[in-house]
Amino acid sequence: MERYIVVDLETTGHSPKAGDKIIEIGIVVIEENEITETFSSFIQPGRVIPSFITKLTNITNDDVKQAPTFKEIEKEIKSFFHEGIFIAHNVKFDFEFLNAELVMNGNERLKNAAIDTVELARILYPMAPGFKLGQLAEYVHLEHQNPHRALSDAYVTAKLFLLMKKKLNQLPVETINNLLKLEPFLRSDLFGLLQKQKQVLRQNPRKSEGITSFHGLAFREVEEIKTNSTSNISSYGDFLDNIYEQGGHLEKTLPKYEKRIGQRQMSEIIYDAFKEHKHALIEAGTGTGKSLAYLLPAIYEAVVQEERIVVSTFTTQLQAQLMEEDIPLVMKLIPFPFQVALLKGKQHYISLEKFENELEDVEGNHYGEILTKAMILVWLTETKTGDIDEIQLPSSGYSFYRKISTEAEGTIDPTSPWFRISYYQKAKEKARIADLIITNHALLCTDLFHDTKHLPSYQKAVIDEAHHLEETASRHYGLQLDYMHTVFLLNQIGTSDGKKWLSKVLMENPIFTQRVSIQKWDSLFIQVKSDLDELFRYIYQYVLDKNKYNKTLSDIGRLQFELVEEKWESNHWDFLKEMVARITMSITEMTFLFEQMLLNSYGDSHLHDKIKQYQERIENIKDKLTRLFLIEDSTQFKWIEIETFGAKNAVYVFSEPKEIASALQERLFNKKASIIMTSATLTTKNSFSFMEKRLGLKEEHTLKNQIASPFDYRSQVQLLIPNDFPDIRQQNQDEFLYATCEAILSLADITRGRMLVLFTSYDMLRKSYYLLKEMMAEEYILIAQGITSGSRMRLKKKFQTFEKAILLGTNSFWEGIDIPGESLSSLVIVRLPFQPPNHPVYKAKTELLESNGKNPFFHFALPHAIIRFKQGFGRLIRSKEDRGIIFVCDARLRKSRYGSQFINSIPNVPIHFDTTNHLMRFAKNWFQK
Repeated sequence: MERYIVVDLETTGHSPKAGDKIIEIGIVVIEENEITETFSSFIQPGRVIPSFITKLTNITNDDVKQAPTFKEIEKEIKSFFHEGIFIAHNVKFDFEFLNAELVMNGNERLKNAAIDTVELARILYPMAPGFKLGQLAEYVHLEHQNPHRALSDAYVTAKLFLLMKKKLNQLPVETINNLLKLEPFLRSDLFGLLQKQKQVLRQNPRKSEGITSFHGLAFREVEEIKTNSTSNISSYGDFLDNIYEQGGHLEKTLPKYEKRIGQRQMSEIIYDAFKEHKHALIEAGTGTGKSLAYLLPAIYEAVVQEERIVVSTFTTQLQAQLMEEDIPLVMKLIPFPFQVALLKGKQHYISLEKFENELEDVEGNHYGEILTKAMILVWLTETKTGDIDEIQLPSSGYSFYRKISTEAEGTIDPTSPWFRISYYQKAKEKARIADLIITNHALLCTDLFHDTKHLPSYQKAVIDEAHHLEETASRHYGLQLDYMHTVFLLNQIGTSDGKKWLSKVLMENPIFTQRVSIQKWDSLFIQVKSDLDELFRYIYQYVLDKNKYNKTLSDIGRLQFELVEEKWESNHWDFLKEMVARITMSITEMTFLFEQMLLNSYGDSHLHDKIKQYQERIENIKDKLTRLFLIEDSTQFKWIEIETFGAKNAVYVFSEPKEIASALQERLFNKKASIIMTSATLTTKNSFSFMEKRLGLKEEHTLKNQIASPFDYRSQVQLLIPNDFPDIRQQNQDEFLYATCEAILSLADITRGRMLVLFTSYDMLRKSYYLLKEMMAEEYILIAQGITSGSRMRLKKKFQTFEKAILLGTNSFWEGIDIPGESLSSLVIVRLPFQPPNHPVYKAKTELLESNGKNPFFHFALPHAIIRFKQGFGRLIRSKEDRGIIFVCDARLRKSRYGSQFINSIPNVPIHFDTTNHLMRFAKNWFQK
């Protein structure tokens, strides 16, 4: 008989070793797929329950005051575990706490087999947005009435397990077989479940609908792509009337739709730009509904003119929004069919061939790789795109994924059966016949500046989040080299006696050992790896030594240093170049050995292509080393970043053009008929001139328009600026940070947390975090970028989960974080977002402006900071119902001669410049109204 005991514990903390105790236990018994028994009890812990546990669970000291001790109910608890499998959500936690209590009371430890529903959910629901119990319950539509209470959590965990068991029974036999190979390396005891399902399938073979298999891999079939026939369409004016006007499709489709004048205005500007073959800069204030405003004319133009149009975004978040929310809405609004395709770079798509090759190799895999393989096996039975962004891999899984992405397979033979089922090739084919292609700035710029073309030809495009175009173009026009990725490539190739590509090739092609100097390769391989390690360690130590007293940190906490001869001592510079020259000479010899392999590949096109791919990638490393270290180029600036708390070779080397405008003008704006650039932040002082110059746009060929936000900022926002903060420019950083942290906590008391704090440097963020930790009460949850683990989106979700939370962020948090409603009620901007003057990028751009007789502050630093400030300002108000306070700690906003330029670039809001004490009193009165 199948028997499972599902357990959930509430405790005073995270560790029984630290003296934490159980305060509540919930047990649910499952027999033959039915819940047959439940048990719950408070437990007297013999210690005070911390306040944050009470806030989380609502369990008070009074609740457990008269409760039995664990010893008093241990027999009843032990009776549940005489047989069966122990199940919990994060099973290690509950197992350890129960065993600690049992051992403490003179009992033996439980020895039941165990299943962790977190691990099982990661495998069976790889596309879930998160794996906390509440997130999973919502994902599978389970009602969770009383979160963080033991019996309720245990009951939901039991229901979740039954659903997962049912899903497991629906998997194809190929997937079950592959999971069985991985099962010994997982943390849960899944052998019984998997083996039983294998036997069922052996006795009653079935083919899952829509699933096919190849080389032992089961995956969902991708639908054949069909083209649409062009429909007869009315005039554009009638088309918009039928959508935007009273009684139109928008009002009928969205019951709560409110007419936005700016939205239709934006659609008409884009239509005009397409018709006149002009470019356009459109700043659309928050709440305009710009996605819909550009999709409608873009789709109309594409279908009527029978030409594809590209829509490019900076973030994958916006791409997902377009595909999942906006495009389905447009399909309901317009009366004619159209095709939309999402196309990303090759690194986003899985290669089934590479995955099949890596699947068999489990020896030496760490847990993260095993879990990643298991997740992908199930995901392949569900995905229609093969886009890895659909799932959340464990952090260590992404390094494994690089081995199995389409980018790793190189050029694939079109006659290969793997080509026919390639997700990337399917995506390219879909893009080729689509009316509208959704892509990202990175792929757009890759196509602009490199020979390899991913996007089909196009003449018209919409670039959303266009304020990022300059930096993305600069990055793709430049170079990047780091130790980890370089050695990763070498390790993929390997030596003759390893387990990587070369050793496998030699086993299958013994003639290579006769005609290619394999011993020479092994010798070079060892030498190059050693020399690269020495090179990057040398750079690391030199940069660390040179920056002991004047550290320039990037927004993610890396130390930065310019890579120019003038900044290096001559003997160190010469030694650096000698090391690089030695490495490039060795790589040249490696490429010669690849030539010998090519000559002896004897018509094996697949092997030939693979050798050629590795040869080109090795040559690319040599080219980067040469251009970064050995060639002077006055049009580029170069710099180094090191991770001060990372490995001693954690070095990243970059180069970017000093200006990208001429390249964009030549390769984009002069060649394309109409490029529409839109964002909420494109102007400074109500002028587009800064953005026009940075991007290389000609004024006579560019339409420009500012569309105001429909929000009533005067009633929704109050802007507060203290006049009594210490002056940070007078070397009073510690005093300034202390005043900032005091203000943060005072304002948090007024808005009950729900606060986002934006910093301009990671160093200030880190110091403020630890200072706040000392000053604040336990009632607030403090979340900080770079300190609290997790991606930007995970930190945002964590922030929204807690009622009283303060989120500290830098750089990437100034935009792209959308927290509507009461979850965000106050925004603190610590400093006006000027780039640090000693930042390598800033220095290079200012030196170029100075050489052209221009003031770098007014022509670059100030407008760049204003646009950044506008982005930060835009985090607070995301809907007509939002209201809140913006507190700017930097008095330069009112005191400096340029402060008015910041104020004149944001919506018209009430501004209060007063002492901190008066501002807090005002904030409390206004916020309580």
